[in-house]
Parts: sequence; C-alpha cells; structure tokens
Amino acid sequence: MAATHNLVRLDEVTKITPFPNSTTSFHLPLTYFDTFWILTPPVERLFFYEVAHLTSEIFNLTILPKLKHSLSLTLFHYLPLAGHLTWPSDAEKPAIYYSPNDGVSVTVAVSNADFNILASDGIREAAEFRPLTPQLVISEDKAEAVAIQITLFPNEGFSIGISFHHVVADGKSSTTFMKAWAYLCKLKATEKNPYLLSPDLTPSFDRTVIKDTKGLDMVYLKSMLAAIGSDSSRSLKHDFSAGLVNQNNLVRATFKLTREDINKLRYKVLSINGNQYEVGQSKQLHLSTFVLSLSYAYVCMVKANGEEASTNDRLDPPVPVNYFGNCVESLAMAAKASDFMTENGIAFVAEKLSDLSKGLEGDDIKGSKRKIVKLIRMYTQQPALVLSVAGSTHFGLYESDFGWFRPKKVEIVSVDKTGTIAMSDCRDRDGGGVVQVGAVLDKLKMELFASLFVDGLK
Repeated sequence: MAATHNLVRLDEVTKITPFPNSTTSFHLPLTYFDTFWILTPPVERLFFYEVAHLTSEIFNLTILPKLKHSLSLTLFHYLPLAGHLTWPSDAEKPAIYYSPNDGVSVTVAVSNADFNILASDGIREAAEFRPLTPQLVISEDKAEAVAIQITLFPNEGFSIGISFHHVVADGKSSTTFMKAWAYLCKLKATEKNPYLLSPDLTPSFDRTVIKDTKGLDMVYLKSMLAAIGSDSSRSLKHDFSAGLVNQNNLVRATFKLTREDINKLRYKVLSINGNQYEVGQSKQLHLSTFVLSLSYAYVCMVKANGEEASTNDRLDPPVPVNYFGNCVESLAMAAKASDFMTENGIAFVAEKLSDLSKGLEGDDIKGSKRKIVKLIRMYTQQPALVLSVAGSTHFGLYESDFGWFRPKKVEIVSVDKTGTIAMSDCRDRDGGGVVQVGAVLDKLKMELFASLFVDGLK
C-alpha cells in the first residue's frame, strides 16, 4: 500500500463574499428533494491539480488570487451558497437564507504529503485525505452551505477540497457550480463580458417547478428526525449516517472500467438471461453504463464483505437542466447476499437495478410516504450490509479546468463515512477509461475487492 504522511499547515482562513455584493436579503425554500437529505453527511470532494515546479511565490501571487477572485464572481451567480441553511424558531422547516456580506469560508493550507500518491488510483490510507477536506460548521439551527479548502503541494500542484451540505445541492448542482467557478477563473479579464456565465452554467433557483401536492417535504423531514430519536425535533446537527462505517484502518482505492469492460459486462448479463448480444432485448433490461458498472461494483463489494439516479428530466413537467438544488431520489431494494455471490450475481443485480431505474418514470418519481419508511428501516433496523452510490458517470467531474488543465484526480472523500460506492467519469477517456469506481474499506477487504474487480473482467 502506498504510504504518505500528510502534515498540513493552515496559513489562512478567510471569507469570500460575492462580487458585486448583493444588497438584498432573501431566502430559498426547501423542496421534498431537499428535506430528504436533512441528516446526511456533507458531500465532500477533492480535486487534485498538477502544476510542475509550483513554488509558494507563484501559488500565492498568481494562482490563489485568481481562485479567490473568480470564486467571488461565481458566488454572485450562486448567492444561496454564500448563505446558510437556517431553521428559524417560528418556521416549520429550515430554508436557505442569504444576507448582505454573507460569504463562503475558504481555508488556505500547505501539505508535505506526496501529491502523486494521493492523486493515484492505488490503495491509500483514507485518513490522509481528511486534512485536505474542509469541515462545514453546523449548529442546532444553522449550517454553512459550502466550505472550501485550497492546499498547496510545493513543486507538485494544489488541491481544492469542497464540502456541500446535501440539503443545499445534489451532485449535479454542486458539479455545475465547480464548472462555473473554473469557467470564470480561466476566462481572461480582457475578454468581452468576463463576469458572465454561459447559459448551461447559470443556475435556476425557481422552486415552483417542483410540485408537492402531498406535503412530502414535511413527511420526509419529520420521518428523518424521528428515525434517529432526536432530542430536538428541530436540530440540523445530527448525522443520520453516523456509525455506518468503522473509521479505523480504512483505505481508499480507485478502479477503472473501459468501454471494452462495459461491453463484456453487458454481454454477460444478456447471455445469462438467454439473449443475443443486442441491447434492449428480453425483459427490456435497462443496461446503461451506470447500471452495469454499479452492478459489478456491488457484486464485488458483497463478496469482499463475505456476505440514486438524477431525475430532472423525469418529472412532469420537466425541471430545467440548470435547476440548482436537489433533484435526486433514493430507491431501495433488499436481497440476500447469496444472490450477489453466485456465478450469475452480476445479472441478478443488473436486473434489480434495471427495475429500479424504470421506477424513476411517471408518478413513482414524485416520492411516497411508503418509500421513506422503507429506507429508514433498512438503514436503522436491519443487521445488513447497506449498499449505496454517490455520484454519476454523467456529471463531468473532470471538466473543471481553472486554467491549469483538468484535474489529475477527483475523489469523493465523504464515502469514507457511509461506505458508499463512488462513481464518476474518467479523466483519460481517450485512453479507454469510461467509468471511475471508488471504494473505501478496511485493508483486508480492499485487497479482496481489488482482486475480485480485476479478475472478474478477465
């Protein structure tokens, strides 16, 4: 296992406010897509940017000022991120509040860790990534929407760690913000309209597009708080996922699936189900790249242990592609571990996930009281291995180019708290990579997972 010793020195903690400053206070209400995530840990990502021979002088005089200034410009378009998730004493549910002079906390640090090891795919200690990841300040009635940490690795590059409160934004929205920040940072000040974003990066905060005739926002909120036996029915501080994963001795690793690998998996699933190698035949299985990749990762995960999809265009009426907030559902299924571990495990899981993906159509996507009860029971009462996924192969995480090329590596750090499988696109699509799969396990299980993942594709 690659080892590094990550000693991080904090040089600065500052607040970046939107520019130009907005003089108007406002609040953004939460939808049921938002309240569903009220107790979920923050979504934490790390972007590693390789810059050869990067000195402290160049970093502090050139890179850091550009990052700060462009962040300020970006926050003007994404004002809710400069505010806070707040639960007023006279309100039945929280909302996102922004006031003039609100801003985002930015930490600047220097690390002596080996940049190339951290930004590699091999097995690495999960704890090494924590000092690079900012922590949101969360109290009983107030929480930061986002926090950022920029860390210099002398002579090697820098990283941007960003933590989002899940109530504020889902993976697609948070990725769009990152792309918008990168876009304005890379844009030259001499260009026409250097402060404007392209339409696809300009967020829409119109909450009227999310219809909730059943009052699911309050159903989800009350159910989540009740599930953990909260002493306070109005607390933002509790962590619904606390205790799901033993934090000791965890390691992190990344695995890649090529287009050839995906085709092999598709053919295997279709063959097991007695079909020709043609997509769409027999049972109308939804064998997308995401379904196949996740099915394979789940099978490997269950074997190693010994035992969400975006919905913007599925709602009626459709939600704008630039909608900012949460527009992601959690669907649940239960199965015996033995079904995953058979020779036909990949086909079994793919069929289950295919059926779930079909459930994202029509009225099913609008949520239900029954669904929240089922999910809470699975997470809190069943002595079972809980499998979940963070991310998507369609977000384009590696498209965030701030002017120093695309990131060398992107990690979803927060999966070390939940045991979630991390999924994203790959950086080197030209090199054959299509899907990046990340996992955090204890060392022995990770070695078995890695062996299963590699050998199963031969």
